Amino acid sequence: MSTIKDIKFLSLIGLSCVLILLVFGTPVKGVAQSPSAAAASSDNDVQIQADVAKALDNKRFKDVTSSVQDGIVTLHGTVRVYSDKQDADKRAHRRKNVKGVQNLIEVAGPPVEDATLRNKLSEKLAYDRVGYGTTAFNALTIGVQNGVVTLGGTAYGPVDRDSAVGLVSNYPGVKDVVDNISVAPVSPMDDRIRLAEARAIYGAAQLNKYALDPAKPIRITVVNGNVTLSGVVDSQADKDIANIQARGVSGVFKVTNNLQVAGSSQER
Repeated sequence: MSTIKDIKFLSLIGLSCVLILLVFGTPVKGVAQSPSAAAASSDNDVQIQADVAKALDNKRFKDVTSSVQDGIVTLHGTVRVYSDKQDADKRAHRRKNVKGVQNLIEVAGPPVEDATLRNKLSEKLAYDRVGYGTTAFNALTIGVQNGVVTLGGTAYGPVDRDSAVGLVSNYPGVKDVVDNISVAPVSPMDDRIRLAEARAIYGAAQLNKYALDPAKPIRITVVNGNVTLSGVVDSQADKDIANIQARGVSGVFKVTNNLQVAGSSQER
């Protein structure tokens, strides 16, 4: 009797399993893309590649090629300067349906020794933004290793920072640019202190000579009332006078004197 019941029970289980399979389908071990979906993806990649090729239809990108797989664009080839590599990346990113860009473009041209490149860029940056009234308030640093330029320091505003990065990005021999420049916060109080510091320092009889060359002033950085002096002066006496003048401005919380004396071991 129990055997008949067991057979009926097993039959019910088997029937239930059949019903479950009919309703929900067979168990899925892996999701495969249907032929129609694969074809749509392939057509999408073809369209993206055509759009990217059109976007890069410029003599600056004549040696750049692209490939697309699953919406990911890969850029190959060479360009003349680093800014062209950046621009190609941006143009590709802006195309419709692009999911990402792998930028493998290399900056062509003969290699430039790091020391030579640094000296050339330092000279260019020294005269950047001359005539806009902010030169003395930009204190930037530059390092070069294997053609990779790292910019640091503090800029008066975002326009000054962007100008410095743009200048370096367009210079032949630069392979990459790392932007570590900080921008001083907007502050009417700091602006007042900047002007007062400039008047106090350049107004000193012994120091007004540093205002003659707009590219080589005593740099005055002000952030939240804290003043930092940087640059190169002719003597220790000039450094000391600048320090005294800076400390005499009202509203200043702290003065850090990083001025270097020409010919000293620190300056070299």
